[in-house]
Amino acid sequence: MSRTMLPGKPYPQGATWDGTGVNFSLYSERATQVDLCLFEAVDSPNYETLTLRESTGYVWHGYLHGVRLGQLYGYRVYGAYEPEHGDRFNPAKLLIDPYAKAVSGSLNWDAPVFGYKIGDPAQDLSQDASDDAWGVPKCVITTSHFDWQNDRPPLTPLHDSILYELHVKGFTATHPEIPEELRGTYAGLAHPVAIEYLRKLGITAVELMPVHDFVDDKHLLEHGLRNYWGYNSINFFAPEARYSSSGDRGEQIGEFKAMVKALHRAGIEVILDVVYNHTAEGNQMGPTLSFRGIDNGTYYRLVTDNPRYYMDFTGTGNTLNVRHPQVLKLIMDSLRYWVQEMHVDGFRFDLASALARELHDVDRLSAFFDIINQDPVVSQVKLIAEPWDVGQGGYQVGKFPPLWAEWNGRYRDVVRRYWKGDDGQLAELGYRLTGSSDLYQRDGRHPSASINFITAHDGFTLRDLVSYDRKHNQANGEDNRDGSNDNHSWNCGAEGETEDAAIVELRRRQVRNFLVTLLLSQGVPMICGGDELGRTQHGNNNAYAQDNATSWFDWNLDKAGRSLIEFTARLVDLRRRHPNLHRRKFFQDRRIDPGAASRQVNGHQELDITWLRPDGKEMTPEEWNQGWIRCIGLRLSGRTLDDVNGFGEPIRDETFLILLNPHHEPIRFFMPDCRGTAWELMLDSAAPAREEKPLVASGEALELIPRSTALLREMTD
Repeated sequence: MSRTMLPGKPYPQGATWDGTGVNFSLYSERATQVDLCLFEAVDSPNYETLTLRESTGYVWHGYLHGVRLGQLYGYRVYGAYEPEHGDRFNPAKLLIDPYAKAVSGSLNWDAPVFGYKIGDPAQDLSQDASDDAWGVPKCVITTSHFDWQNDRPPLTPLHDSILYELHVKGFTATHPEIPEELRGTYAGLAHPVAIEYLRKLGITAVELMPVHDFVDDKHLLEHGLRNYWGYNSINFFAPEARYSSSGDRGEQIGEFKAMVKALHRAGIEVILDVVYNHTAEGNQMGPTLSFRGIDNGTYYRLVTDNPRYYMDFTGTGNTLNVRHPQVLKLIMDSLRYWVQEMHVDGFRFDLASALARELHDVDRLSAFFDIINQDPVVSQVKLIAEPWDVGQGGYQVGKFPPLWAEWNGRYRDVVRRYWKGDDGQLAELGYRLTGSSDLYQRDGRHPSASINFITAHDGFTLRDLVSYDRKHNQANGEDNRDGSNDNHSWNCGAEGETEDAAIVELRRRQVRNFLVTLLLSQGVPMICGGDELGRTQHGNNNAYAQDNATSWFDWNLDKAGRSLIEFTARLVDLRRRHPNLHRRKFFQDRRIDPGAASRQVNGHQELDITWLRPDGKEMTPEEWNQGWIRCIGLRLSGRTLDDVNGFGEPIRDETFLILLNPHHEPIRFFMPDCRGTAWELMLDSAAPAREEKPLVASGEALELIPRSTALLREMTD
């Protein structure tokens, strides 16, 4: 018996269940007809077709009684197939609803999912009429109901935050204390064992690599690989079902929410790495899965004088058309959904410069920034940009507007060069260690605008950074041509694994040096998940396709791995307990501001920070650019904190001295000559397990062994 489609409403877009039926709504400007297809099973060849006969402001809509939760559906959209004019409608291809809240099944590349005839001399100008419904994932009718039990976001201030980038699957895929059926899933990350590890480490937020529904690339599957990282989204609302232990007919939503609730209870925020810059449909030779078949010219940036082709600022074949109001609406609806319905605490925007391109140039005043700035929901959460794309002029570190923090690529590069031992790094290092005021202060931002990192998912792990001179990506099947040619890596001796005890210890110390630098720098530190336990990818610096032991955490920890975790947790704890180590405002500093005046504090003239040579004297302006100077000290005055607590009381802290020696020889570093002062050695990268805290008197020297760091606390009479 055929069912009757009622007119329904144009909004909200997507499929909205009200308890008795579902309102369906789909935006397409140039479509001539939209059909809804209802399926009983993901791979069923049989389905029911109904036409959405109403169109309001380019939104096609209809209401159907009797549709239940878990119902599978997709769309067929009719219109012109004229690629040379930018239109690629093909009703033979089943399409995923851009507003679907859950997606069931995976893409079968054996299905005829390309809108053109494979092998036709006309290539993508031809049109394929084969039905591909049997091989395309299906959308799922869901409900937003979930018992949040008074869940509250931790609301950790950004300047107090310590981020931890992790992959949902890789973190627990082999964890022996987590039930096997939960490993690699949202429920696995929510398991008490996983949460207790994160809590003890002391991080305040997990930054999850992409969890939007994504597609495995055809060429990867053909080579026995997977798109492990997930930067290949096909839907911006549905949580990726492969990380669900409970099912993919809507169960993935509840499991994701339960994970967020569990992390929040432990005081840990959830930040999503989101990929709104492109989709999995690729260039003109890619498949027709969703946006391309719904309205190609609306959703994608097409070449103006030849719209057969796509603008590509992402290196993936296409770029989302954020100049179009519907695309901006889609992104904002998605962001609000993840905040309001899924309770996430912020976003890291992949290749964010691509979202800010009005024409070709990256525009700080683009519609994308404007609409986020005025949004009462999205503007209130943590917003982090990856401030570059692959297009010309795409490197925009320091140029994003207020409200935004940025992955600080300049921090990463100079810190790597410094510990590698390169000359001439001090001038820039001074800015990076103190929050990068040269990048962020001019537009009213604070040190928290700088997301500091040494390593991230894309590149070497920290252990590999000090163990390999060259990338080893042969397992990716691209003859080692993929991945960056990272000339900032530095192996401490022979490349790769070695049994030479001296080389092994030097590498381990170098890892600790990087962690000390990261966690004692002003700004917001981001730890790449696994660096704190010595995770290795055996030299693969582009493990995007390695859904295997190459990428997964190895929880079979040796003594060195456990020791590194303890050392990192100590560092994190020191940073969190001392506001002087993560200030909310920029320093008064003669390095940054040569005219900075000293403050009168308890009868003493003091700057927030003093830069010291190994002889204990203050650096002169001329010495900053002398390439031969490497070893340096930073005295952070705890008596000059220009801040107040939640009760309006002034914050005071202890005074610290951070000493850095990247040199291959030992350095005797003399303490500042302050009468009545001694310095307690709190932390030494050369002796990470030392429990005693020796004192060094004012004017006396502490010997720093080659390539080591130390943190000392001022002890006054």
